[in-house]
Amino acid sequence: MRQNTILKTFVSRFLILILNFGLVIYSTNMWGSAGKGEISIIIADLTIISFFANIFVGSSMSYFATRFKVEQILPFAYIWAIIVGIVVPIAFSYNHSVGYLYYLIGLSVMSSLLAANVNLFVGQQNIKMFNLYTVLQQAIHILFIVIIVYVVKMTSVSSYFISQIGSYVVLFTTSTIQIARNTETRRICFTKEIGSQLFSYGWKIQLSASLQFLNNRLSFYFLEYFKGIMSVGIFSVGVAFSEAVWTVSRSLSVILYADVVNSSNSNDAIEKTKISLRISFLITMLFILIMLLVPAELYAFIFGKDFSHTKQIVLFLSPGILSIAVSNIIGYYFAGINKLRILNVKSLIGVIFTVIASFYVIPRWGIPGACIVSSVSYCLSSGLLFWRFYQITEFRIKDFILTKTEINLLWKKVLRK
Repeated sequence: MRQNTILKTFVSRFLILILNFGLVIYSTNMWGSAGKGEISIIIADLTIISFFANIFVGSSMSYFATRFKVEQILPFAYIWAIIVGIVVPIAFSYNHSVGYLYYLIGLSVMSSLLAANVNLFVGQQNIKMFNLYTVLQQAIHILFIVIIVYVVKMTSVSSYFISQIGSYVVLFTTSTIQIARNTETRRICFTKEIGSQLFSYGWKIQLSASLQFLNNRLSFYFLEYFKGIMSVGIFSVGVAFSEAVWTVSRSLSVILYADVVNSSNSNDAIEKTKISLRISFLITMLFILIMLLVPAELYAFIFGKDFSHTKQIVLFLSPGILSIAVSNIIGYYFAGINKLRILNVKSLIGVIFTVIASFYVIPRWGIPGACIVSSVSYCLSSGLLFWRFYQITEFRIKDFILTKTEINLLWKKVLRK
């Protein structure tokens, strides 16, 4: 695996982590736990919508980027993004109250259009552009918040969503211009065969992703129902820490996925997976230890007095954080070789456990109960994926220990940068 690419992707993910925490800190202090809860619910809705959109704009773009011409696959993605981005939020409004329906539509359409372009870069192994646009999503979002809040003087929670839509519009426009330079619009076409293949691959992998999302986010909805929106805001900060740590495994997963879908050597793909796995495992362990060493008082000082239990939330979530960091790597390996059934099974097991346990645990124990349910669910689903991977390869303890050569190589790369 290309160490230089890994390092650059890790650096970009670290920047995203810092920027994301800046947003979390700002939003909790600016709008409090109730405002943070509203943001979390809308973003959760947006994520659900993205699973429908990603049938065409997600991994299908990456998987088929070198198998078909851009002009043959990108039009499907754009049209699908617009249809899903409008229809699904409206459908949501009939089932439950969506306080920011128009913002949700704008976020859905623009984020899906941008995702099509970014995932096309992944499939073309243009990881540099993938890293750039993922960092800029956070950076421009923050820039627009500063402008809207302090220049335009709009201080409501709406400013968060308007800023995010603006960042998506800017980045979609620039990335489309880049892609258009290497495409011929006169060759744009729609064929039933290509559309069918995009849909077939897309819905299978998105079924797994949507189930995993439910596994990650169902606790939000159970907490809102049983304990109120403020508990969602408090719990979401702990979850934000989890997702920040997962940026390491997701960074490695993107590179691994791009390599595997463009490789015909199965042994090489497995070896690359194991290298990614041990890097993810060890760095995630380090981050968890750092978070647990931070005093509880510091969390309350940074995020506000409502968030004094953040360290406890992180502690309860830690086993699940580590297990997902490992399973992310293995999951992308199976996606890269088009073995999607195991991904659906492991996610379904996690969802079933979360639903059954949440009805009993969350009403009694509240936020700590939600943490325990999430962590056990993560461990169960990840354990199945881990077991399946080591059915087809040899288990070795050293898969989780960096060699002296790898440590020296990574250190030299860091010093060089």
